[in-house]
Amino acid sequence: MTTRTVTYIKGVVFLLALSPFLVLAYRFQTGNLGTDPVQWITHFTGNWTVYLLLASLAITPLRRLLPALGWLVRLRRMLGLFAFFYATLHLLTYVFLFSGFDFSGALVSLRSGNMAALREQWAAVWPTIVDDLKKRRFIQVGLASYVILLALAMTSPQWVMRAMGGKLWQRLHRLVYLAAVLGIVHYWWLVKKGVLSPLKDTLVLAVLLLARPAYRLLTRKRTVRAQPARTAA
Repeated sequence: MTTRTVTYIKGVVFLLALSPFLVLAYRFQTGNLGTDPVQWITHFTGNWTVYLLLASLAITPLRRLLPALGWLVRLRRMLGLFAFFYATLHLLTYVFLFSGFDFSGALVSLRSGNMAALREQWAAVWPTIVDDLKKRRFIQVGLASYVILLALAMTSPQWVMRAMGGKLWQRLHRLVYLAAVLGIVHYWWLVKKGVLSPLKDTLVLAVLLLARPAYRLLTRKRTVRAQPARTAA
């Protein structure tokens, strides 16, 4: 596939990955967020974080299964950064909407330059956030997943990879699998007992996680089979 074609595809994928945010912005502007806007935004941003993270993880198995799709690797970084973007929106939804932070009042304070009122609002909700973090395990694993995604996003530029060295960079970026696992656990612990909405994402992640050892095993078997043939030759 030509470089120009891949560039066009990247543009299309960028717009597709951005479209959920545009939908969110439109519905936020029009007030069409359902009966519980905070819950709707929380699930919407969380779902798209998972979808894009799984999409980025699927690229390596697809390349190995179909070598002609090797160009997909050029989409992986963008999909990972979009996953981080929606994860950030997901976190900010909790911090500024769910925790009791007066978001509209904060905007008024910013416009008037009253930074003291803004600090007072933050000081008022901070104990609640810390208390939730101590008590609620789904927040703990969700924050752990976000911290990993933050580290991966910060080290995604090529110049950072060169500065870190390839091996160290690869070890760090393999933590994306842990971030995905923690994200799915966060999803299960967030929903009510008996709700199976995280199941489909769990199954997709399980397939992607099993694909790596399955590929290693298949490669090892091919190598073992090839060795007697070389010896006989």
